[in-house]
Parts: sequence; C-alpha cells; structure tokens
Amino acid sequence: MKTFQLKNIALFIVLLTACKQEPIVPQEQTVTPDTSCQDATKGSADFTKFVAVGSSYTAGFQAGALFTDGQNNSLPAILNKQFQCVGASATFNQPTIGSALGYNIFVSPNPDANNHIFGRFLLEYNGASSPTPTPQLSTIAALPNPAANPSFIFGDGSEKASLNNFGIQAIVLGQALIPQTGDWSGAGTDPRFNPFYGRLAYPGTGSTLIGDAAAAGGTFFMLWLGMDDFMLYAVYGGDAKLAPLTSSSDFAGEYGAAVGAMLSPPNSPKGVLGNFPDIFAMPHFTSVGYNPIPLDASTAAAVNTGFAGYNAALGALIANASAFGVSSQLAAELNTRMVSFAAVSNNRILIMDETLTNLGPYFDELEGAGAITANQRAQLTPYQQVRQTTSSDIIPLATGSILGTLVNNDPTLVNGVSVPLADRYAITPSERDSINAARNSFNATVSGAVLANPTRLALGDVNTFMGTINANQAAIRNNITVTPNINPPTGMYSEDGLHPNSRGYAFISIAFINGINDAFGATVPPTDISLYSATALPIP
Repeated sequence: MKTFQLKNIALFIVLLTACKQEPIVPQEQTVTPDTSCQDATKGSADFTKFVAVGSSYTAGFQAGALFTDGQNNSLPAILNKQFQCVGASATFNQPTIGSALGYNIFVSPNPDANNHIFGRFLLEYNGASSPTPTPQLSTIAALPNPAANPSFIFGDGSEKASLNNFGIQAIVLGQALIPQTGDWSGAGTDPRFNPFYGRLAYPGTGSTLIGDAAAAGGTFFMLWLGMDDFMLYAVYGGDAKLAPLTSSSDFAGEYGAAVGAMLSPPNSPKGVLGNFPDIFAMPHFTSVGYNPIPLDASTAAAVNTGFAGYNAALGALIANASAFGVSSQLAAELNTRMVSFAAVSNNRILIMDETLTNLGPYFDELEGAGAITANQRAQLTPYQQVRQTTSSDIIPLATGSILGTLVNNDPTLVNGVSVPLADRYAITPSERDSINAARNSFNATVSGAVLANPTRLALGDVNTFMGTINANQAAIRNNITVTPNINPPTGMYSEDGLHPNSRGYAFISIAFINGINDAFGATVPPTDISLYSATALPIP
C-alpha cells in the first residue's frame, strides 16, 4: 500500500480578494421557520445512530487545519441535523480537537525553528495590496505530539465506541485498513502512520479506522474515503515520491474491503457512499495561471542572455540532426523547448518535465564534437529536461511558496525563471490525464459497490452535483448564491482552496441527501445552507 509523509505538506496561497478576515463566528440570521420535518420520512433506512468514516472532507477540515468551529460544521454533523427529522439522535459525537485555530498541516516545518505553532489560514494584508491566506499562531493545545501535548490524545480508546464521526484528515483508503496508521511506535518513521487517527488509537493497539467505524454500532453510515488517493498526488504536482497515486486495482480491492466491513455488523446497517468530484475545478488548481511571471525589460534581457547558450545548443542539434541522431520528432520537440522571456506581465514558468527527452547524451555529443566546452556542458546539466509552461499545464497553489524566490540568495538564480521548478510544482498533461483516469476508475468502483448492494447502499453523487455548479459557476439555494471559488461572500471553498467552508459542506450535504432519498424512499429535507457561514467578508 502506498502512503505519504504527512509532515512534508507545504502550501502558499495567493488570492486577489480583500482585506483581513475574522475567524468563523456564529451569526444571527433572520430565517423562515423550518417546517420541513413535518413531512419527513425515513423510508426503509434507520437513522437512529449515524456513523461517518472518511478523510478530510468528513473530518470537517477547512482553511488548512482541523479546528473546533470546522468540526462543529463538518459534513456528517450537518447531515445528522437533517437526519434528526427522521429519527437520528440529537447527540453526534466527534473526536473534538479542542483548539480554536488547530494545527496547520500545510505549513512546514510546523512548529518552526522558533517553536511557533501555526494554525488555520485567515486572509491578511501583511503589507501587500492584496491579502493572502496567512497561518495564524496557534497554541500547544493543537500540537499533534502527545509528549508535548498530552491532551492531543482522545481518551483511552474506549471512547471510540461512542463516536459518530471517524473522519481523519490526510488519509488514503489503504491506511483505513491497517493498524500501522494508528501505531505511535511508527511516528516520524513509518509513512503509514497518521497522528490524527493515532490520537484515537493511542498508543496503537492493532485497531483500524474501518474496524472502529464498523464496531461503533451505527444503524446508518456514510463512507467517503478515497479522494486523498488522487488529490494528494495532484497537490504535490504529480510527484509520486511525496504522495503516490493509488492504482485502480489497489483501490478496487481496498474499497471492497472497506464497504464489506461497514456492511458486516449483525444489525445490517444501510449506508451512503460518496464518489469524487473533479478536483481540477477547485480553486487550488485554477487560481494560478500557467504564465504568471512579470518581468521588466532589463530583467527579461538579462535572463535571455543567460539562456542564449542553452538555446544555441538546441539550435545546433536541430541544424545537425543527422550528425547527432536527432529524429524529426525530437527536432520538433527541441523547437518547443527554446526558452524566451519578455518585458510583459505574463511570462511562462520554467519547469522540469520528466516526460521530455533527456538531452544529456546529446549535450555530451556536442562536447565530444567540440561544439561546446566542458564548462559549457556542465552548465547545461540542470536544463536537460526543461521547458516553459503551456496552457495545458496546471499550477497548484503550492507553487506560490517557491515561484520567484532566490536560490542561495543569488539574484541570478530565480526559481521558475532561471532555475527550473521541480516536478512537484506543476501538473503536466500526462499527470493530469493519469489523475483524471484514476478518479474515473475510482468512481466506477464506488458505483459498482452500490449496484452490487441496491437494497442497502445509496450513492452520494458528489461528482454530478459539483459538476453542475462548476459548469454554471454558481448555484442558488435558500436565496443564497454559492460559487465554486474562495471569494467571500459567495465562495464555497475555504482559504486553502481545496476544502469547503462550512456553507460549502452544507451545500455538498444535499448531494448525499438526494442519493439517500432516491435509494431508500425517504424524504429527508435538504439542508438549508443559509444557516451555515461562508468565508467571512473582509473588513476595513
């Protein structure tokens, strides 16, 4: 099973929104009295105890962290409020993190060298004309380290039986099936370990997340695991060393095991399975263009002078194709790999692309033929598989943490300009296609599980539901406009660009309710999204 190192995640977000943002706070709203419960029916389902198992989207994660207000407005908690109309308990137990700001898993290192602990993102100016999501200084109460913060551990393990929400942030499907995920002996050394499940299993007794959820006595469950099996790979720009893309065959086997476990209790629970939306429609992958680099005339001229030798080497290979064994296909590729910058605001980014032909052997031949010197050959080494971005490339927001920064404080070594960005900072077309193919395959597996258990399972078709708002770029529910972006007051995404805000989770809950009602003949009322907060409007 492939997993990833949680501690390696880093994120820097650049947004063109307004000024400093306040934390999420409950706000009084004038609403029409809710009478929807009067006609609600449970159909053939039993909602007495609702249990949810999943990853970040189930935990209530938003704005880069798991914090108290986010948990209070988690997707399962929102669903349970609707299920109360049809017999669900008013008590919905979650493994409360007990921190107003939480622990930001996108900031690395966290804590920093000065022992600052960083929590959720909030929009702040920080001296700039446009605000950026800035991690807030949190407290030791949020630190996922039981040696320094004993209260991070959630009880002695016996409390798990009373839990309703088994959502664990940054967890892939396979991790939900193995005990190493909660075994603290692997903390810092075993990439399968996840401290946010470990806090429920301390110190590690051989339990598994799926096993815990199945044993919780639920009469109805939600299973929404698997999005991180491809989303984390995309967040890392398709770098498999940091977050591998789960294979379709591995996913199918693991998903079958998870569904089987959730259906196995003797009380024959029913449930809803969530499928996966197009992540490339999320702000994290749409907010940064492929050509975001502004250069003035003197800087552009200096950079072009620096690349004159590289371009000349490519030109020599093209001009003497037969002598150096350059095929017509490679010659065409070399023409696209010429580097050029201009005095404009929209220069393309210089990136590494592992799908390109490695020009190392061809540069060696140029040196052997006396066309370049040994020193010139050495200078070409970093550029053996580089190109500038095109409109087919996707630039994750994480790229903002390095784009335009200096290497070793050398003004001639600028990341993305004179120094190519590593694989993790751009999603190439082939990586995009592999991610989309995996998502489509995973969704087919989810649908197949529902079709195989038509009397016990419903499909929460998040893919189609989100596809509609993505296509229209807006939706209106309960007299509230929702848009698939971060921008307050309508945006449904939180400041990290990947996870919804509270209103966004309320909006997505409707996809699950629709599926439940269709499958079980129920009439659970759709969530009133006006009761949930979006990302707050900036204030003066």
